Amino acid sequence: MKLNSIPSHIAVIMDGNGRWAEGKGKKRTEGHREGANAIDRLLDVALDYKIPAVSLYAFSTENWKRPITEIQAIFGLLVEFIDTRLPDIHKKGIRIKHSGSRTKLSKTVLGKIDHAVEVTKKNKKLVTNFCLNYGSQEEILSNFSRIMDGRKSKKETLDKPISTKEFEKYLYTSPLPPVDLLIRTAGEQRISNFLLWQIAYAEIFFTNTLWPDFGRSSLEEALLFFDSRKRKFGGLL
Repeated sequence: MKLNSIPSHIAVIMDGNGRWAEGKGKKRTEGHREGANAIDRLLDVALDYKIPAVSLYAFSTENWKRPITEIQAIFGLLVEFIDTRLPDIHKKGIRIKHSGSRTKLSKTVLGKIDHAVEVTKKNKKLVTNFCLNYGSQEEILSNFSRIMDGRKSKKETLDKPISTKEFEKYLYTSPLPPVDLLIRTAGEQRISNFLLWQIAYAEIFFTNTLWPDFGRSSLEEALLFFDSRKRKFGGLL
C-alpha cells in the first residue's frame, strides 16, 4: 500500500482483551495471551512500512485496581512474551524501550525488561516502547521533580521558566519523537491517561476492532486515515 505520509511514532491503547475472551466463553487471561499475538502482527506491519517507533499501553498505573489474579496473569504473560519472542525481536532489528515507573514492579519483571532493553539497545529498525506501570499524570508530576532535582544538583536557580526542550528531556519516552498517530481499539473513545504530553498534535483513530483481532488490515486502515489528514499544527495551510 502506497502512502504519502508515514507516522514517525504510533501509540496504541490495546483495549478489548477481556471482552474478546468473554465473548468466546474463555478466561480473561486467554484474551491477554491472544493480545500478545496481536503485538507480533503489529510489529511486523510497522517494520514493513518502516515506522520508526511504536508505543504500546501495556499496563497503566490504574490497572493495579484489577483483581490480583488478573494482574499476576498479565505480568506472567509479559515474562513469557520476553522469554519466547526476544530472540526473534532482536533478529528483526527491533529495539525494546520501557516507559513507566519502576516502583511496584517485581524484581523478576524488572530483570526481564532490563535484559530485553540491554540485548536490543543497538537495534535501529524499530523502537518498541512498552508503557508498563505507566500513567501520564504521574509522569508529568515526576518530571517536575526530576527537573528541580537536576537544577539543585547543578546549583541552578529554581524559579527559571521550564522550556519545552528541557521538559521533554525528562519524559519517560525521551528521546522518542512526539506521537503522530494514536490508535485505540475496542470502540472506546477516551485517552485513559496515556501520553498526554506526547499526543498534543496526534491524529486519533478509534476502531471497534478488539485488540486480539487487530491485524495488518486494521493497521493499514489507521495508516490510510493518517495519510488523509491535513496536519496544520495550529497554523494555516
